[in-house]
Amino acid sequence: MLALALGGFGIGTTEFVSMGLLSYIVDDFGISEAQAGHVVTAYAMGVVVGAPLITTLTGRIPRRRLIIILMAAFTLGNALSMFAHSYGMLMLARFIAGFPHGAFFAVANLIAASMAEPGKRGQAIARISLGLATATVIGVPAAQWIGSVLGWSVAYGVVALIGLLCLAGLWMSMPHMTLMPVTRPSTEAGALVNPQVWLTLAAGAIGFGGMFCVYTYITWTMTERAGYPEGMMWFVLMVYGIGMVIGNTIGGRLADWNIPRSIVGAFLMMAVMLVAFYAVSTIAPLAILLFGLVSVGGGILVIVMQTRFMDVAGKAQNLAAAMNQSAFNIANASGAAIGGAVISAGYSYSAPALAGAGLALTGLMIFIPAHLLSRRQQATR
Repeated sequence: MLALALGGFGIGTTEFVSMGLLSYIVDDFGISEAQAGHVVTAYAMGVVVGAPLITTLTGRIPRRRLIIILMAAFTLGNALSMFAHSYGMLMLARFIAGFPHGAFFAVANLIAASMAEPGKRGQAIARISLGLATATVIGVPAAQWIGSVLGWSVAYGVVALIGLLCLAGLWMSMPHMTLMPVTRPSTEAGALVNPQVWLTLAAGAIGFGGMFCVYTYITWTMTERAGYPEGMMWFVLMVYGIGMVIGNTIGGRLADWNIPRSIVGAFLMMAVMLVAFYAVSTIAPLAILLFGLVSVGGGILVIVMQTRFMDVAGKAQNLAAAMNQSAFNIANASGAAIGGAVISAGYSYSAPALAGAGLALTGLMIFIPAHLLSRRQQATR
């Protein structure tokens, strides 16, 4: 479990640190802020494509072998990111790094769920996700600082090193999981005709986007709007990470208590905090606090949406575990793009927060009828 969490730590570091390094990438390659945002989008699209594709086609591969292969591919993608000397090469490297991301978490979450005690599935999944959440407290600020001092490419090299350590841990400690059932591609693909899977995906893909509208451009928001020192951005990211850890911990218990109510509460919390962030974005201490509270809502949502996917997908558990990662990274890509469009239209760097609040409420408006439909179907059965 610790080795799996270390993999999540590396994945969380590389996924989130790119957003804090965008200003340096802009300076090196002479591109616009919106173009730099596409670096985040490339990674996210790698996750969106790789997660369902890999999990659907690899159901018969032993879980130990598969998760080691996935971490090796992740490590390779980050090594290529370190040596990227052009914008195009960096975009390709980020796509490769993101390709195994979703499948890694899908397999890791299923392993955790299979080991969980009765009634504690959500908490077991939260332990794996804690690696990602911890990355936002320690890994991302540390990589951000390294990138600011030694160059953005070195930050990706640190992630590749974390990947190597995870590989060593998995090789030495990962059991063969021989009792986990194998699945056929046709079984996994069966989830794609389930409307509840698609509605849950839509709610997460849109609702999560609210968080990334702000996170992607947080460096410019804090430095240009709040006058915060760029050299202290590691602290802003650390506060966000603490919020993710808190949300992740709470989310595991909420998932074991009541999934629908927890999802509604998380969406509402994100929307309210994003509006409040916009209102106080010129006051650095308040902006940092609200940025952290946005991440608490996001951390809760990651866990409770994961458990909902598992509940609605039937026998297609591999694909269900991957779909949450796809939703999260569709939101990553769309949030970065929408936030960039708002800024390109001439609005302030804090204006994407209002667009993000709209996305969170839209996700909620999709989830509520999906839940009501699910209850009617269960009552009918």
